[in-house]
Amino acid sequence: MTRWWESARELRPLVHLLLPLCFHWVAEEMTVSVLVDVTTESLCPGENTCSEAIYLNGLQQTIVGIFKMFMLPILGQLSDERGRKPLLLITVSTTIIPFTLLAINESRSFVYAYYVLRTISYIISQGSIFCIAVAYVADIVDNRKRVAVFSWITGLFSASHVVGNLLARFLPEEYIFEVSIALLIFCPVYMAIFLVETVMSTPRVDQHSSYLSKALTVVQQRYKTMKYAVTIVFNTPTLRGISVISFFYELGMSGISTVLLYYLKSAFGFDKNQLSEILSMVGVGSIVSQLVVLPLANPLVGEKGILCAGLLASIAYALLYGFAWAPWVPYLSASFGVIFVLVKPSTYAVISKGSRSTDQGKAQTFIAGVQSIASLLSPLAMTPLTTWFLSNKAPFECKGFSIICASLCMVISLCFACSLKVESPPDDGDNLEAPLVS
Repeated sequence: MTRWWESARELRPLVHLLLPLCFHWVAEEMTVSVLVDVTTESLCPGENTCSEAIYLNGLQQTIVGIFKMFMLPILGQLSDERGRKPLLLITVSTTIIPFTLLAINESRSFVYAYYVLRTISYIISQGSIFCIAVAYVADIVDNRKRVAVFSWITGLFSASHVVGNLLARFLPEEYIFEVSIALLIFCPVYMAIFLVETVMSTPRVDQHSSYLSKALTVVQQRYKTMKYAVTIVFNTPTLRGISVISFFYELGMSGISTVLLYYLKSAFGFDKNQLSEILSMVGVGSIVSQLVVLPLANPLVGEKGILCAGLLASIAYALLYGFAWAPWVPYLSASFGVIFVLVKPSTYAVISKGSRSTDQGKAQTFIAGVQSIASLLSPLAMTPLTTWFLSNKAPFECKGFSIICASLCMVISLCFACSLKVESPPDDGDNLEAPLVS
């Protein structure tokens, strides 16, 4: 219990980071279950199954995955070179305009415009917000205490999701986007006023260079940036191993998350309220596991043990959804969220432990880029497979067959996790990488 209170005290310097991020996560989560109803009603009026919406979600995730491979390492290096605060301000602001469109109108044309702008928003913000926040934490918190602090942060993330789903459950649908937009505007304003920078900005040279010259410099540095990040990861056994684990885990889990809510709506007729209840169940249980269980268990079993337990739970989570034979089974499956949510904080802890202090942003965002490769590949299989088995043309009766297939990726991830060696590199040597922008 002493360790638990110590990890809680470590959060005090992070209040001005975590408070606005919690509001941001609440604002985004409260729209998730509503978007299923809004997009289905706009694109396929009067129908429970909407293949057009499923394909749009799959296309969106594929496009986001392609561009995130390049965007995440850039954002990570910029946060290391130019500071965490400006990158956080940019990434948390991108969601405001897409949701504003749906607050104005929920017609078919506005839904398509939302998808376009939300895709751009995801390219900039999805994954990068958490990675830069984790790097911010690594700037402040001692290496030995980071896993406990990471668990608290992901626990607050889960708590924010619970609050967001409760708001979605009880607020009238016509007010959800308005409330979400107000919270989203609050986040960058608060950060701009109160958040303290933790990175000394690299001095700029060639201040009077032309814009074309600066643009060419950025392009030239792109190759060097990627080469340096690849070298960091593949020359470090811990980072190399966790990148493979993250790839297969994300390949399965992102595929499931792309189609899950549409699958539940089609297979069991779940509406906004039931989808919010499912999402809330995952969030409530994960709050306890991340805020209490993980800080206490980590000294006993280590990051690797927690990671393996989370991966095992994610396999059970996927299989129960895939074989769901009654409306109550998805609720049982959601209960495994109590354990599988530990995959994220343990992954962040392994990456942080395997990285030098000067490479925290680069390592976190590069492996997030690896995950983005998985997230662009999974919809290519999951979207048509899910649509096929939800239709009347399915070769056999198993509406969740695509989710069962996705669980095999988590099995592969678990196999690699069992052989992972978590080691810290010597935090010495010069950082040979030049600034991305000079």
